[in-house]
Amino acid sequence: MTVPPPERGGQEFGPMHAQPAVRHSDAADTGPRRRAASGAFIERLAGPFRRSGAVAAMGSVAAAIGVAAITAGITQQIAPVRSPAAAKTAPAGSFRLHPVVVTLPTNPASYLGAYADGVPRSYAPIDSFAATTGVHPNVALYYSGWGEPFQSTFAIRAANHNAVLLVQIEPGHTRLGAIAAGDYDAYLESYANAVASFGARTGHGVIIGFAHEPNGPWYRWGFGHVAPATWVAAWRHIVNVFRHQGADNVTWLWTVNIIDSHGGIPSPARWWPGNSYVTWVGIDGYYYKPSWKFAPLFGPVIKAVRALTLDPILISETAAAPAAGQPAKISDIFAGIHAYGLLGLVWFDASRSRDWRLTSPAAIAAFARGAKTFKGPAL
Repeated sequence: MTVPPPERGGQEFGPMHAQPAVRHSDAADTGPRRRAASGAFIERLAGPFRRSGAVAAMGSVAAAIGVAAITAGITQQIAPVRSPAAAKTAPAGSFRLHPVVVTLPTNPASYLGAYADGVPRSYAPIDSFAATTGVHPNVALYYSGWGEPFQSTFAIRAANHNAVLLVQIEPGHTRLGAIAAGDYDAYLESYANAVASFGARTGHGVIIGFAHEPNGPWYRWGFGHVAPATWVAAWRHIVNVFRHQGADNVTWLWTVNIIDSHGGIPSPARWWPGNSYVTWVGIDGYYYKPSWKFAPLFGPVIKAVRALTLDPILISETAAAPAAGQPAKISDIFAGIHAYGLLGLVWFDASRSRDWRLTSPAAIAAFARGAKTFKGPAL
């Protein structure tokens, strides 16, 4: 996930789902709840969503890379099988002529998500986060290793909990040039069909990112390891494969890291795939020190993004270290979401080189207060 800076009474946010629109074409184009553990009454905030300058005091690149390992071990790469030549001309998938279309709402301050260790094997970690904070996330994040199939069971659990699934697909050791060349199309087609099938069955969309934080040097697919043009070619190819398979219930989240021009984290502009290949922009960034504020931390990359696109922006991975003063930073990030008119945030609730989890009463209270300022999209 992200790198330093970044290292890397309850309220419930409604589901991002819709009755899937099946587009016909001649050719594919490119309840109130009661928690038994606490007895606390959880009020539903919103019902189903209908379709429709450099960071001050930032650490060195070496420190950033060290902290970037916070997501190490989250994904497991399954030995991917390259597509045989015949797979590139495989028979049309079941959704190719009748794509599943789900478009997520883009109301500001309406998405509040979480990642917690143990997903996607189980939804219990997200339930535990909700029980601790009194806030039921409407985005459930997990990281997917290359070759790993779409986790349909977890996706359905998320849908049943009124949450939209966010998947960050990580290419691992796989060459992006090979992905762009179509060598893994059989895998991508299978994944896309599973996503479309999920959408047809549940009416839910899925947010998908690929090779996140490419403007940082800590991943094999990132800055200094892979040419931006190759990264862009792989991204575009994946989007095209999904569209060709009729998986138009995907919101494509182009996910970049905050900028640190002095620390080797440049503007993400070179990795921009183009407006037709991106639905939303995700930004990852963490609070490490008490002096860090939203505007200097996230402001430069938001400015860079706005020079490229007016697409909605989600803070797609964030947290604050206890040493930074978690309660104050939590209040700061919620205020920043409102000030910049962003979609919302996803909290990384796990312990790595820092313990990013919400555990102290003050931090939990700050998070709950911030959540109360968010609203689900209008019905």
